[in-house]
Amino acid sequence: MKSLNLLTIFLFLSIVTFAQEKLPNVVLKDINGNAVNLSEITNEGKPFVINFWATWCAPCKRELNTISDLYEDWQTETGVKIYAISIDDQRTVDKVKPYVSAQGWEYAVLLDTNGDLKRALGVNNVPFTFLVDGKGNIVWKHNNYNPGDENELYEKIQKLAE
Repeated sequence: MKSLNLLTIFLFLSIVTFAQEKLPNVVLKDINGNAVNLSEITNEGKPFVINFWATWCAPCKRELNTISDLYEDWQTETGVKIYAISIDDQRTVDKVKPYVSAQGWEYAVLLDTNGDLKRALGVNNVPFTFLVDGKGNIVWKHNNYNPGDENELYEKIQKLAE
C-alpha cells in the first residue's frame, strides 16, 4: 500500500513537472544574424511550435514543407507561430538560409549551431517538435515525422487556441 502511494505521488509530480516545463534561457541567432533569447519568445498568449530540423535531414524537410503549405491557414485560424530551429553545425550552416529562401518558408528560422538548445531540451535526433502554450509551457513533444503527423499537431494547436 505504501509503495502504491509513493508511485501515485511520483506520477503526479512527473505530470506536473512536465506540464510546467519552460523553454530554457538560450540565445540563438536567426538567419540574418540577430540574437533571439528563447526564454523571451512569446506569441501574444497564443501557442507556438518549435521544430528542430537540419538541411541534411529528409524527413525534417518533408515535415516543414508540408506544414508550410498549411501554415497560412493555421495562422489565420489559431494565431500559431512556428520557429524552425536548424541544428546544422559550422560545416553545413551556410546551406540553411539559401534552402529556407528557396522553399519560401514564412517561419522564423533560428540557428542552434553549437547544439545548446538541442542539449537543453534533450533532443537526440531530428525532426523533433515541441508545442508551447500561450504561457510559455511546453505541453507536447513529438519525435520523427510520418505523413499525417502535421494533422495531430494542428489538432493540439487548435485545442490550445480555443
